[in-house]
Amino acid sequence: MRVLVVQNYDNTGLGQVGAALAEAGAELDLRVAHRGDPLPADASGHDAAVILGGGQNALADDDYPYIPALLDLIREFDRGDRAMLGICLGSQLMARAFGGTNQIGGASEFGWQKVGLTGGARADPVLGELPAEFSIFQWHDDTFTLPPGVAHLASSAVAANQAFRVGRAGYAVQFHFEADRRLVREWNGLFADYLAERQPDWAVRHAAEEARHGPQADEVGLAIARAWTRQI
Repeated sequence: MRVLVVQNYDNTGLGQVGAALAEAGAELDLRVAHRGDPLPADASGHDAAVILGGGQNALADDDYPYIPALLDLIREFDRGDRAMLGICLGSQLMARAFGGTNQIGGASEFGWQKVGLTGGARADPVLGELPAEFSIFQWHDDTFTLPPGVAHLASSAVAANQAFRVGRAGYAVQFHFEADRRLVREWNGLFADYLAERQPDWAVRHAAEEARHGPQADEVGLAIARAWTRQI
């Protein structure tokens, strides 16, 4: 099992997705796209792809000129019926690739927040066994409209389109289910200056929110990661 991982921003990581892939014995092919690593010419050398998040927006082609090629690659994975997972920015890029409209700003969520499954998610092989509502980590300002023909799987009070599936196993997930408590703590340090500016009370409230929401979020996140890995 060979899995392409596209990193779009410094200090992002696979978190619980990495744990699930390691359990399955997957071979990872990491391409740090924003630092100049070339993307594969096509999907033929990989069984699945993971497109990670980032601080840029999904329309930032001028600053990140690899984005159009990544959109083509996303569509190529779909045409080949290969499993795909886009997280946060990755989900926004998947929405763009399949005809959705990206909304820049106006949909800010941060910290552990409530997400609810749609009625259509109950039969989904990745999300169907989850609680109808759960707490999960969020960190985004942007959102998107659903592309035509996809399965809408989850929503929140701020961003109605939190997850969708395209084809058999192409999952776009706005929330950071990969971010367990350990990864969130790492982000606290790695992005300390940004958080101090944009979320000035986070250092004070983090511990209490982690204790309240972290255990369920970690359980849900690992369940999603393992269920998606089984689709490969």
